[in-house]
Formats: sequence, structure tokens, C-alpha cells
Amino acid sequence: MKIGSYNLYSVETSEFRLDGGAMFGIIPKTMWKKFSPADDLNRIHLVTRSLLLVNDRKKILIDTGNGTKWEEKYKRIYQIDTSLYSIETSLNKFGYTSEDITDVICTHLHFDHVGGNTKIDQGKIVPTFPNAKYWVSKENWKLANHPSQKDAGSFLADDWKVLLENSMLEIINGDESFIEGVDIFLSDGHTLGLMHPIISDGNQTVFYGSDLFPTATHIPVQWVMSYDIQPMITIQEKSKLLKTMYEKNWVLFFEHDPNFQACTIDWDGNKYNKKNSVTISE
Repeated sequence: MKIGSYNLYSVETSEFRLDGGAMFGIIPKTMWKKFSPADDLNRIHLVTRSLLLVNDRKKILIDTGNGTKWEEKYKRIYQIDTSLYSIETSLNKFGYTSEDITDVICTHLHFDHVGGNTKIDQGKIVPTFPNAKYWVSKENWKLANHPSQKDAGSFLADDWKVLLENSMLEIINGDESFIEGVDIFLSDGHTLGLMHPIISDGNQTVFYGSDLFPTATHIPVQWVMSYDIQPMITIQEKSKLLKTMYEKNWVLFFEHDPNFQACTIDWDGNKYNKKNSVTISE
């Protein structure tokens, strides 16, 4: 897909599993299991999927997935699997390497979105993208370094400490546009200061769903995760965005859906849902 000056590529970085009840909150299992079957530990199959934007000046990666720094205990808990694809193999598929990336937009600092920011090389944690600036919103940066008891386990300093030490982090007001051709919508329901990049040329628009819309199953307004720190805010944000997406025929990009890269939005007079699936790249 091409929008404006950017070629867009879907970059799958890992497979993993999370608890289905946590992923769907108050929605009963009898409803969500039809769309996301659970294993014997009640975990559902998910992926981490980044979006790569390329023009003649920039190679921008939005989020970096789970990464590879995990101890075996946590790899088993989350069933993190990079055997099918990883950041490196997915970038290589399109002819790029980690050294080519100029910018990494961190939608937020939860481990399944920025674990790939860094990697272990000869026993040391180093930047995965040595030539990149890493962009983080001020509000999420503050929360990540002083998290609440509810979300402390989602923030791991190893994903960004070395970036700070090497002056590779750019802490910004999340609602400002800081890269040409990429606008930002800021949400606070899932976590404070979550940045959603919007890529548009006036004809086509792609909205990066991150954890406001982790999968296509989460499109209906009330299908909200237990992980969200302000679920009622999530509902308000989703309602506003879905109306815009439907009316303007935006494409919604999914970071965690194992089956769909993206889709357009339908409205049946009662609820929003997935309309047409969209393939960003083969």
C-alpha cells in the first residue's frame, strides 16, 4: 500500500498468547470464544504486528513487539514464539535491516509493544535499531517510570533504559505531529498518552489501532480489555473514532490480530463491526 510519499508494510514480529478473559473484560467467554478460541490455560492466540513506513528520506517503524530478551519462564507463560517471523526476518523480507530504520514510534511502553526496542548482544542489552530516534509521549514516559500497581508488570525498563543512556529517546507531547506525513491521535483509556499514528494523503487514511483496537473482535464499542486503566474513557474514545472511520472510510490497522492486518468499518444502525479486510502488504 502507498499513501502519500510512504510505502506501507505490515511487519509481523512474533506470535504469543494472553488470557482471554483479560483480553475481553466483561464480555462473557461464551461470546468471545467464537472469535478467539482459548487453549487449556484460557489463553488466546495473538501476534505482534508493526507498521513500516518508507520514503526516500525515512524508514519509520511503529512499535517493535515482544522482542527476544525473555527468560524461558516468561516465554512459556506468554507462549512467545519468533520461529515463524521476527523483526529481522520480516524487515529482510522487504529488503531492509535494523540498521536502516531512522525512527521508531513507540505507541506506548508496554512490553508487547516495545520489547523489540532493544536486544541482548554478547550478554549486553543494546538498541535493536542503532541509527534510529525512538519517539515516546511525555505522559506515557512518566507513567512507565512511575506505574500504578495495576500496570507495573506491563512496563520493563530494559526496553528503554539503554536508549535513554545513549540519547536516542525523544520525549514529546503526544498529540503533536513530529514526523512529516504522520499525524497523531492521543488516547488515555488503555494507558495514559498512547499515540496512534495516522497516515493520510487526503484520499486514503490508515489509523494505527494499537491497544485501543488490538484485534478486529474489539471493534464493537463495549468490547474493552481488562488491561485498560480507564475503560469508560476507552469506550468514549472508541465511539468517537469509529464514527470518523466509518464516515471517512478509514483503514484500521491491527497490532495483535492473528488473522487480519487491517479493515474498514461497517455500521448496521446498532453497532460498528469489521467491513472489508485490507491487506497492507503481502
